[in-house]
Order: sequence, then structure tokens, then C-alpha cells
Amino acid sequence: MAFWDKLKKDIKKGLDEGLHAFKEGTTVIRKRAGTLSDDVKKKVKVFELKQKIQVYLTDLGGRVYEVASDKRKNPMTNEKVNAIVEKIKKIEGQIEKIEAKAVKKMTRRAKPGKKTVRKATKKVTAKKPTGKAVSGKRSKKA
Repeated sequence: MAFWDKLKKDIKKGLDEGLHAFKEGTTVIRKRAGTLSDDVKKKVKVFELKQKIQVYLTDLGGRVYEVASDKRKNPMTNEKVNAIVEKIKKIEGQIEKIEAKAVKKMTRRAKPGKKTVRKATKKVTAKKPTGKAVSGKRSKKA
């Protein structure tokens, strides 16, 4: 078994365990997000897509390393490498669409309406005299 195959198997096992736990967590979040706003749902979706990209990047790195170990080959001519790159680009496009919709929604909410200007009211208080306090004894003048 080649070094990369063994390493890939170990990484995949760890990722699968992590993704299983992550999916359970996101399932719970989705159920709760059903009662929450669409903004939260979109953030969860973006997070899930970014996790997919992370998995693809790990696989991509391994593939590139495997192909690059043969110095005569260019990793970008490998079909599997290009397929992974295309998957990543597709997911990035999905993320951009979701984020663009969120920005568009935020700008619609922030439409300027009638602004009301409140004048600040100045509170006027009577000033106390600042003279010296008079005590029972007189001071000696020089």
C-alpha cells in the first residue's frame, strides 16, 4: 500500500468521524433553526459548504502531492486534480450566491425612511454662589 493511500485512509477515517459528529450537530441546529430566522439557516448552510470545501482541499493536497512526487508530471494535467478543483469552485459559487442574497436583503432592510430630528433640550439649573464659606473666626490680614 502506497504511503498516500495509507495516509488518505487514516485521514478519511478521522474526517468521517468528525463529519458524522458535525452532521449530528448541524441536524440539531437545523431543527432549532426551523424556528429561527432565515439568516441563521443561511449561515448554517454556508458553514456546511465551507466544511465540504475543507474536505476537498485535503483530498486535493494529497492528490497534488502524489502526482508531484513524479517530477515529470504536472499536477494540473491530472484529471482527478482538475475534478476536485471544479467541485471546490462550484461550492464557492454557491457560497457567493447565498452571501450575495444576504447582502441584498440587508440593503433592502436599511432603506432610508423618514428621519425624525429631535432637538436636544438643554437643562438649565441655577448656579450656586462660589464665594468663600464664612466661619465664626476672622482671618488676620497682613
